[in-house]
Amino acid sequence: MQREISIHEGERQAMTQTTDRPLLSIVIPAHNEERRLPPSLAKIDAFLQQQPFEAEVIVVENGSVDRTVEVAEAFAKEHPYVRVVEAAVRGKGLAVKVGMLEARGQYRFICDADLSMPIEEIVHFLPPHVNGHDVIIASREGVGANRVGEPEYRHLIGRINNLIIKLTAVRGFEDTQCGFKMFTQAAAEDLFGVQQMTGIGFDIELLFIAKRRGYTIKQVPITWYFDPDSRMRLVGDSLHLLVEIWQIRRNWFWGIYAKKDPKTADSQPET
Repeated sequence: MQREISIHEGERQAMTQTTDRPLLSIVIPAHNEERRLPPSLAKIDAFLQQQPFEAEVIVVENGSVDRTVEVAEAFAKEHPYVRVVEAAVRGKGLAVKVGMLEARGQYRFICDADLSMPIEEIVHFLPPHVNGHDVIIASREGVGANRVGEPEYRHLIGRINNLIIKLTAVRGFEDTQCGFKMFTQAAAEDLFGVQQMTGIGFDIELLFIAKRRGYTIKQVPITWYFDPDSRMRLVGDSLHLLVEIWQIRRNWFWGIYAKKDPKTADSQPET
């Protein structure tokens, strides 16, 4: 899938320099986020300034009709480790894919623009907590997890969706849809390189492929704060999720997710 992007990047800064290989990349998909993005970026900046490692932040603007690009670029001018990337086609899954493949970090973290997980919890997704895992996903369920302010009916629908996901796509995970996930560089480049889903089913797709390729996946319980401005459409998105699960299983049957043999690829005649 061809990607059309434009990148806006400032100069390097002494406090948090961006190198060719920072330890951490934070990828933020942003669709109409002029209100929520600035305070979230400020919190991320305050956190990063206290860390001993180098990091970069990639904001992927995704078809916004508000001032998302303007506010993101304004922040990037003052914070040179921030890059703003524009994805030409709408879809959270596509925005995340663009950001992950543009990232340079050894560890690459998907971060929702509302920052409903306190940014300080990101340390639990980095060494030494990684313990050799390839993928680490945040979970709002289970021992140690805490949901704050979420209406009961939304939680119930989320549990029903999770049960459907377990029965039809991937088992063993209590929360596939939380918007905070970490991938090692190798896992990110491999998995996002074959990702097909551009909508909300991309999380399930990535875990589906990761399990079948033998990647180790760890679940980390987090504290999560409900945002009344959530973009989740309970009925519409749940139905769309079913369609995308069917597409994922079809893609697997058709061999779309199969690993390419480099030797075979190199031997193909040029056209």
